[in-house]
Amino acid sequence: MDNEKTVEQRVHSEDNSRDVDGGPAATADREILSALAEGRIEEKGLLPYSSNHAFLSTVHHHQHEIPDVYKPRRGENPLWDFPTGTLCQRETAAFVVSEALGWRLVPPTVLRDGPRGPGSIQFFIECDPDIHYFNMREDARYAPALRRLTLFDYLINNADRKAGHCLYGHHRRFSVEGGWGKPARAYMWAIDHGICFHHQYKLRTVIWEFAGETIEEGLLADLASLQNLVDTGPVHSTLSLLLSPPELDALRRRIRELLSSRHYPSPPVHQRNYPWPPI
Repeated sequence: MDNEKTVEQRVHSEDNSRDVDGGPAATADREILSALAEGRIEEKGLLPYSSNHAFLSTVHHHQHEIPDVYKPRRGENPLWDFPTGTLCQRETAAFVVSEALGWRLVPPTVLRDGPRGPGSIQFFIECDPDIHYFNMREDARYAPALRRLTLFDYLINNADRKAGHCLYGHHRRFSVEGGWGKPARAYMWAIDHGICFHHQYKLRTVIWEFAGETIEEGLLADLASLQNLVDTGPVHSTLSLLLSPPELDALRRRIRELLSSRHYPSPPVHQRNYPWPPI
């Protein structure tokens, strides 16, 4: 458990003050991360239709209750192409990369010990279940977030970006002193990143409408910043604990590929490029 504690401490010590598309302020996220990392976890029940054990839970912290999803390592079903017991680490690594980019795509997530052993604890987003990617793509207001998500999924080599993994929900601001504030403006979140970061190409996603288009300069600047962060400092140290050396090298390679091509990735021919089921 020493590694899990070290990872959690490093993840929520990052200082990133960027706020994207009306998303939550970094200070509010840090308070939630501290609560998720330090509070007492109370399981409420097993979430249905999950391929691995995922528990709807509540974290009790300083008289406050924070809703979360707890995915214990021992509840992960073995996969032939991913090392056993690493999915919770990949969930956490996805949050680290999202924060390092400043894109705020992934809800606050920590790796810590829980009632069923070590696992990922992710802030639960209250969302409209009838809104998912196939609705969002018809609304131009979602385009900037979907463009970031397209690049993000390529970076983390997401093997399972289903439409239902794109949520439209509020993130209420939280502080230990004041508790929950009023809901911030709702926007898009991305969840379920357990099968990401493989060192071999695994990308399967429903989001391909930007394929071949030029990446915007602002997003290229974010990618260049990520390239530096992945190579040194706290982000590098944290990802080194969560991912294997080949996986971290592959992440670096994918960053370089996007910076070199300056175009959104296109689906390879003669390969399965979509997840099933798509929602």
